[in-house]
Amino acid sequence: MILQQWRLVLAVECILICISSQSFPRRCAFQVSPQNNKYTTAGNVSGSVQLCENTKCCVGYFLIIDGRPEVDLLACDMAEKSCPDATCMAQTRFNGRLIKCMCNTDLCNSNITWTTESEEPRLTYSYSVDEIVKTAVIILIGTLLILCFMIFAAKWRSLNKEKKENPPSHDDYSVSRLCSCQTTKTSEIDISNIEFQQIVGDGHFATVWKGKYQGSVVAVKVFPAAWKQKFTAEKEVYELPLMKHAGIVHFLGTGRKPDGGSWLIVLQFAEYGSLHSFLCKHTTSWMLSLKLCQSLSQGLFYLHSDLHKPDVHKPPVAHRDLSSSNVLVRADGTCVLCDFGCSTILRSCSGHRHWQSHATNMEGHAQLGTLRYMSPEILEGSVNLSSTRCLMQGDIYALGLLLWEIWMRCSDLFEGSIVPQHQLPYESELGANVTLESLILCVYHMNKRPSIPKHWKLLTQGSALQELLTNCWDCDEDARLTAQCVVDRLVSLQSCYSP
Repeated sequence: MILQQWRLVLAVECILICISSQSFPRRCAFQVSPQNNKYTTAGNVSGSVQLCENTKCCVGYFLIIDGRPEVDLLACDMAEKSCPDATCMAQTRFNGRLIKCMCNTDLCNSNITWTTESEEPRLTYSYSVDEIVKTAVIILIGTLLILCFMIFAAKWRSLNKEKKENPPSHDDYSVSRLCSCQTTKTSEIDISNIEFQQIVGDGHFATVWKGKYQGSVVAVKVFPAAWKQKFTAEKEVYELPLMKHAGIVHFLGTGRKPDGGSWLIVLQFAEYGSLHSFLCKHTTSWMLSLKLCQSLSQGLFYLHSDLHKPDVHKPPVAHRDLSSSNVLVRADGTCVLCDFGCSTILRSCSGHRHWQSHATNMEGHAQLGTLRYMSPEILEGSVNLSSTRCLMQGDIYALGLLLWEIWMRCSDLFEGSIVPQHQLPYESELGANVTLESLILCVYHMNKRPSIPKHWKLLTQGSALQELLTNCWDCDEDARLTAQCVVDRLVSLQSCYSP
């Protein structure tokens, strides 16, 4: 009889443990560095333990410093991923400079085994037995109470998550193609009226010609037939209602060669070419640098804007490939945005919500754009790319890098010394040819940014410049400025620090 009672008790304990392991939130060891603060949103933190909200996976990152692994991150993973291992199996990355592990049991990321060619496996990070036992006892005592409220908590989490993902304001957009409530205009032109003169640019997807059309100098972007998809994506952005703005290159129309081959987009010609080309050849004064920065930021602000007029709607657009090669400089010293082949139109239809997820890692090639201008969260590949805020804040990160490029060629900010030759972001840190791995290590894990000259602190406007740049390229996308805020800051800079 006593033996049967003990068996019953053991059976109940096993059932409770099984229910606990399947239903309760995953518990992960928690320790983050400042640049990884966003992982606090992956679950509730209590001391050195985190209860996961969105995943059953624990993650650990360790930097190899002086031949020894140092904890960079211990937390719940940000999004659900495959983590079949019950223990923290070390994965060496970046030529042995970083170790990553993922596992699917409670506190599994608190222990990692690291082996080098000359050393035996060793424990690099662990929790004390007392702490683990204490936590286990608390969980067991609260098991019955948690079971009673589990259904209620699940419903509450579901409602709360829906509110966060679908706010009623400007984030109510579909990352998708045209919906039935949107209309576009036709823009076909007769390309026989175009006089092709010379090639002025040759990119991966298209070749840009200088030409003449109806008496005006134009730029003709020629897409090979195989790149019709890129042509169509860019054409769709240019043809949006209300897309005419001083900060966006003027769109004249599209066409196709008679032989049924190449696709053409005809644009206003920018006399100075790309911003990259302009900065390589010219230094600027303080006022000219502000003119470049203001027009660039105003163009991005307009692109991100949601505009409604009677029977006409321009939805927000995320550029997703801002770089100094995809910004043009006109004869009057103003910037215009161009190259919308990677852009995403953030549409909404009245009474309908539709979210289309594009969230994959870099191996899936969902991240678009120029590598060195990609934001930390997109480089690392742990974000939901269907989030409109994420896409637009990725543009703000790139905008910060462009402002830095412009000001690094401003002679008034280097008075009494030689103005540096133009360099791309991270060129001095990583060289002319960057890789995804080197950028992830530098930008995401080490939280490095382009170097701001120390003497700028001594300038009247120096602290404001530094604050603006750091607020644009902050590691936390939610802490970055909006395009409108950047415009306002630049206007303030002009009024306060004009010569």
